[in-house]
Amino acid sequence: MQEKTYSVTQAGPLLPFLLEQVRGQSRNNIKGLLTRGQVQVDGVTVTRHDHPLEPGQTVTIRPQGSKAAKAPFPILYEDRRVLVIDKPAGLLSMASDLEKVRTAYRMATDYVRRTDPRGRVFIVHRLDRDTSGVLLFAKDEGTKRAYQDSWDTLVRRRGYLAVVEGRPPKEADTIRTLLRENAAHKVYSVRSGGKEAVTHYTTLSAGAEYTLLEVDIDTGRKNQIRAHLSELGCPVAGDRDYGAATDPLGRLCLHAHELALTDPFTGEQRVFRSEAPKGFRSLTR
Repeated sequence: MQEKTYSVTQAGPLLPFLLEQVRGQSRNNIKGLLTRGQVQVDGVTVTRHDHPLEPGQTVTIRPQGSKAAKAPFPILYEDRRVLVIDKPAGLLSMASDLEKVRTAYRMATDYVRRTDPRGRVFIVHRLDRDTSGVLLFAKDEGTKRAYQDSWDTLVRRRGYLAVVEGRPPKEADTIRTLLRENAAHKVYSVRSGGKEAVTHYTTLSAGAEYTLLEVDIDTGRKNQIRAHLSELGCPVAGDRDYGAATDPLGRLCLHAHELALTDPFTGEQRVFRSEAPKGFRSLTR
């Protein structure tokens, strides 16, 4: 099969577009092209059959076995405006005074430049170094500003999974405090002079030593979940800085598993999800 390129003239999902453009191929064969990573939109490999297309884009079908750019982490979603990754635990979102090279930002930049030497990514939000999960980058400054300027309005949900030591006193509850950071960069609750932080949690499962919680935050304060759960008497497993006594998985057991937001350009409701890391659920069986 030779490489072929098609122009998009109207908005719609990818699979119906391919079924209309690629003649002589069954629906299953077209899905196979997607599964094998042979389909690119504007030079970016796409595997989702419901990937949205916009007028002016190009769709390319590459021969099987063609080499495409690979990322050092799972790509959850990508189009010409955003890149959404599944950030591993232990990786900074962006550079710090102590680490400027091994960051999600630098790796994402290297990834997009393999297909476009002039490509860039821009930080929209961050995850703590030791927290894994859904992290969104913009591919141009206009997109970055569109998300950041209305972040609190656009974001409908920031959901996390947390394995904590012990069991919370209630199956579900809301923690609302003022948080302050001390000179040692540790965050804690105060009666006044801090920034409001709101954390909701629900128990998903509980074992003899650990509990798996679904956590949602209304505010994005530094170390908010870790501080609140620690003060509840149930520190996140592996979180020595906030009082955890155990480290069952060799990592902080906190994972950003869902980011639901409104696309600032189209008004489309988008949900990006990442599966629970290996071991999270087995600890609470």
